[in-house]
Amino acid sequence: MDTADACDLRFGQVGIANVRIKRVDAAALCEELERRVRTAPQLFARAAVVLDLSPLLKLPDDGTVDALLEAVRSAGMLPVGLAYGTSETEALARRMGLPLIAKFRAAYEPADGAPAPAAAPAPAPAHEAVREAAPAEPAAGRTAGTLHHDGTVRSGQQVYARDRDLVVTGAVANAAEVIADGDIHIYGSLRGRAMAGAQGDADARIFVHDFRAELVAIAGHYRVFEQIPKDLEGQSVRCWLEGEKLLLARL
Repeated sequence: MDTADACDLRFGQVGIANVRIKRVDAAALCEELERRVRTAPQLFARAAVVLDLSPLLKLPDDGTVDALLEAVRSAGMLPVGLAYGTSETEALARRMGLPLIAKFRAAYEPADGAPAPAAAPAPAPAHEAVREAAPAEPAAGRTAGTLHHDGTVRSGQQVYARDRDLVVTGAVANAAEVIADGDIHIYGSLRGRAMAGAQGDADARIFVHDFRAELVAIAGHYRVFEQIPKDLEGQSVRCWLEGEKLLLARL
């Protein structure tokens, strides 16, 4: 008998988009997601997504959730599970044979009992993850110092600064991702994706020396660029949130 391992199982930082359901309407959901896919097919077509039912006052029944999942598939995206919510959500996931995505668990269990912000979307899975060593007891907020990444973040690579700011001294290539729970500073060209405030920090900022981004996001609010505005292309740019609106301006 062949005694070699049949597989290698690992857990890593995986990019998954979070589809928050605001009303139970499968047709409207499909129409909205189709519009997103048409707007940025390279970003959203066949993107892995998690169905987040937390905004709903009442949890839908199994048949309704199945219709919502089918709407996501019909729009060209791939639902991979449900976002962690309540014990009822867990029971629903068990009945339907769906995984609960623990990445979003913290968003529903704030320490002070206050409503937590939505998890930031990571629109496409990265093929290679580069992560700093996690502290034994991660502290809340930006207490771990700054993570520095020297050199280029290559296509398909992801750099995640957990509980801290991120400084990249090189370029971020097309289809590469840089993510931070705090601010992001890129002292090179941003051609891929940058997501700051990944755990919901609306005060996070993104600063880019040479702006040519596919996507920027802060605390879950994002902008996709099929074509960079002429006044921003190749310029030094800062990104910040004003309310729920993501703003960009030249430095």
